[in-house]
Amino acid sequence: MPLFVSNTLSGLKEEFVPLEPGRAGLYTCGPTVYNFIHIGNLRTFLWEDVLRRHLEFSGYAVTHVMNITDVDDKTIRDSAKEGISLRAFTERFTEYFFEDIRTLRVKPAHHYPRATDFIPQMVEIIRKLTERGFTYTSEDGSVYFRIAAFPGYGRLAKLDLEGIKPGARVATDEYEKEDVRDFALWKAEGDGPVAWDTPIGRGRPGWHIECSAMSSHYLGETFDLHTGAVDNIFPHHENEIAQSECASGKPFVKYWLHAEHLIVDGEKMAKSKGNFYTLRDLLEKGHAPLAIRYLLISVPYKKKLNFTFAGLEGAYQAVDRLSNFIARLNGLVESGADGGADILPQIKSFKEGFRAGLDNDLNTAEAIGALFSFIREVNPLLESNSLSALNAGLALQALREADAVLDLFPPAPKLQEEALPLIKEREVMRKAKRWAEADAIRTQLSEMGVILEDTAQGTRWRKKI
Repeated sequence: MPLFVSNTLSGLKEEFVPLEPGRAGLYTCGPTVYNFIHIGNLRTFLWEDVLRRHLEFSGYAVTHVMNITDVDDKTIRDSAKEGISLRAFTERFTEYFFEDIRTLRVKPAHHYPRATDFIPQMVEIIRKLTERGFTYTSEDGSVYFRIAAFPGYGRLAKLDLEGIKPGARVATDEYEKEDVRDFALWKAEGDGPVAWDTPIGRGRPGWHIECSAMSSHYLGETFDLHTGAVDNIFPHHENEIAQSECASGKPFVKYWLHAEHLIVDGEKMAKSKGNFYTLRDLLEKGHAPLAIRYLLISVPYKKKLNFTFAGLEGAYQAVDRLSNFIARLNGLVESGADGGADILPQIKSFKEGFRAGLDNDLNTAEAIGALFSFIREVNPLLESNSLSALNAGLALQALREADAVLDLFPPAPKLQEEALPLIKEREVMRKAKRWAEADAIRTQLSEMGVILEDTAQGTRWRKKI
């Protein structure tokens, strides 16, 4: 079954057909490194991770580029407040970003270009735009894109350009959707603290030109996939299309994918409401990274995700259920048990359902539903000792294939030095029917993060997620 994606540009769900067979160029809008990223940002980065993984799972050789916005109004403002250089300020938050996505198992992009390393490429695009009549220079030396010269402006965001006022300009990097004006490509800074001396004058780039320069450098003037959150559609992605296509004379991106917002307890996330969370906030409250990853990928990217702590607890239980299922299958494989029921039909149904869900515009809810349907079907066979080691191994292999996309398997367990003697001591207590002492050891192990399960084959242990 082919992969279908919702293309914001056409407004249709389309079959993904890459420009080059077997290869996919993917550009994902990265963080502006002036603060810690919040869980809304993480929702976007995680569904993009699932997209990249599913493309690879489907056999595509993916080139994944994610930019680091290290120069814009906010990074300049906040580095000045701290009284340190822009580079020192942004490098700190760039490393915090990498720490966060590593914690949530996001696969590293192949390239993480920083905007400040691509000033010459931005200047070259602006030069081409000026040469072709798409820019003008304001009184202070700033260069603006003339949107009236590009008839295709507004088609991504479905803007109504009736009544647009020619020559009206907006200099800030971010602005409201109704603020359709010519936008700054280059901001003249004169003696400003953050500026570059270039053939088009001393200054610094506007936000939008940065992504056009970095994406085309690695992926070419036309590439397959560009993603981000819905709030990137306008002005950022609309302006990227305008400047890129006017500079190159070619279509910029074939498929535009945008994730819906994350809300918290049914409301927009805001510090003023006390419902604003970073990953670090959740970790400090004791929440497990795997549960956070599960929750943030469990809702399809085209739907709003309502983050609640009850939902996070449900995610923990789901991941714990998966962890327990894997532990039981591993135990059966190690036992070498013969005979038992044939589960090849269940494995086939699981694989087909999982793949169909993801091919349907990355419907992670459908894919995860197929996973837990499989668990429900196989668990009774485990309970009744009706499964062979061979079939348990086949089930584990199917789960590993799916986990290449979801990455929800628990880490390989390791016991603390003092845990194994306690497990053995508990077995002695159980055989002696000293139940109170056995239960006390179970409690002690639980406090150490070790969960015990007594089975017909003996006691198994696993680590809490």
